[in-house]
Amino acid sequence: MLARGELTVDGRVGGASNAVLRCTAELDGRRAACVYKPVAGERPLWDFPDGSLARRETAAYEVSRATGWDLVPPTVLRDGPYGEGMCQLWIEADPEAALLALVEAEEPGPGWRAVGFADVGEGRTALLVHADDPRLRRLAVFDAVVNNADRKGGHLLPDAGGRLHAIDHGVTFNAEDKLRTLLWGWAGEPLPAEAVGVLERLAEELAPGGPLAGRLGELITPAETDAVRRRVARLLRTGRHPEPGGDWPPIPWPPI
Repeated sequence: MLARGELTVDGRVGGASNAVLRCTAELDGRRAACVYKPVAGERPLWDFPDGSLARRETAAYEVSRATGWDLVPPTVLRDGPYGEGMCQLWIEADPEAALLALVEAEEPGPGWRAVGFADVGEGRTALLVHADDPRLRRLAVFDAVVNNADRKGGHLLPDAGGRLHAIDHGVTFNAEDKLRTLLWGWAGEPLPAEAVGVLERLAEELAPGGPLAGRLGELITPAETDAVRRRVARLLRTGRHPEPGGDWPPIPWPPI
């Protein structure tokens, strides 16, 4: 349905930097809600080539699928009512699921990881924390692989069944290190054995001629694909979650 179904635009999602259209895809009498982001609606960025964000979103799905974690909703690159764009399955998030919080404390409580202190106005600060959740830890590894420059809280969509979905991957795969995320709670810690196994599998699929290398080669540049290989190799070599560097703001703004 996403790849070949007829797209009908139902409305526009407000507050987004680029054009984000909520649509219905219909094929052979079946219907599904989806998000369509046309290339024509992308705003130019100084550090990413113009008209490349939809392809980066699709590439992020391909990496997510290769991990076996399926964190990114099904995503395709296709023609639509406003030209080529990214089409992704719509996810209804569970509003009761709490993955982020601001707490008036110096240290996170049980089950939480510290991100850093935030100015909450009137000269007060609060500690921003995220859940010490294996689903988020997988996502932190995924973001390190795709070099996500914009992992905000609003991009985390846990559903009512307990599954975590991650969206908005337009600013990924830059050849330069640009990791910006709220998920720094495991920074510098050893990678779980599960993550090491996934990274080893990715390394195989990213080898020249490998299946993932071929799919990425249709969506991002050769230099960017090589950078993915290097990031996976670095994670395997260090065996640890990356730590914030000093050349790039480590937390996106606004963070939520």
